[in-house]
Amino acid sequence: MIIQNAPADPLSDVLSLAGLRAACSVRLTAGGAWALRFLPIELKFNIVQRGSCWLATEGREPVELQAGDCFVVSRTPFVLASDPALPAVDAAKVFAASPMFANHGEGEEVSLLGGSVTLAGPAASELLDLLPPVIVIRDHPIGASPFAWLLDALDREWRADLAGGRTVCNDLLRLMFVHALRRHIDAANPAALGWLGGLRDPAIAAALRVIHAAPAQTWKLEALAAVAGMSRSAFAAQFKQRVGQAPVAYAAQWRMRVAAMQLLGTTDSVSRIAASSGFLSDAAFGVAFRRVHGVSPGRYRANARGAGT
Repeated sequence: MIIQNAPADPLSDVLSLAGLRAACSVRLTAGGAWALRFLPIELKFNIVQRGSCWLATEGREPVELQAGDCFVVSRTPFVLASDPALPAVDAAKVFAASPMFANHGEGEEVSLLGGSVTLAGPAASELLDLLPPVIVIRDHPIGASPFAWLLDALDREWRADLAGGRTVCNDLLRLMFVHALRRHIDAANPAALGWLGGLRDPAIAAALRVIHAAPAQTWKLEALAAVAGMSRSAFAAQFKQRVGQAPVAYAAQWRMRVAAMQLLGTTDSVSRIAASSGFLSDAAFGVAFRRVHGVSPGRYRANARGAGT
């Protein structure tokens, strides 16, 4: 849930409304000449713990990975290999004997720890659609960033088999994914980041923070431009360029994302959620909600419950 009196952090807000969850699931060791083919899932997150290997995806040059590197693959099949030119074996067959541990090839020169990241909240598509098929995060020299500490903690928890260890591993993987996302935002071309690119523009980031801090407010262009310290026309043009939407449209959409999370995460009535979202009537709330989500608030909640969300 969004804490109204906390310092606004748009990325944390979106991650919360995206329903971010991580599940640390597999350790792979490999050696000699080897290649494994993985089917696409929503988000796959892997960390190279030891050795080096190649990551290959269709239409892109293979990338060599070293110990300390991690990568995120979004809805894309990929191959991990000692040599990207080798024919790949279906990874599902290798993991058939044990879904948590697998060894392929000859030896254990390479070790990777991996898992899946799922987004199941109202803002899931808002985040997922902005992620490229592949994100590679370098961490050299090893030990120079939070990744090193997190990777070491993850490795120790995975090996220790202690009570609550799986929960700790999942939370550590979730932290690593957020750090990877931060790195991606810092390094990528802002034009390819959509609204995430707005976080790198101080003026636009200031406007995003106040929108996220007070989602129930009916924001006007004049007020947001004042927060950004810009003229209305310059602000409107720059916001749309960075975020991909007009400022008032983004604010209205965010308002409905927060309302959707209230529908999913509380037992509050639609009327109460309408009031807390700043609407004077259920009818006006319903029209605004339907414009963003395609269904009425009541139907949205019923559909989510029917799907087991």
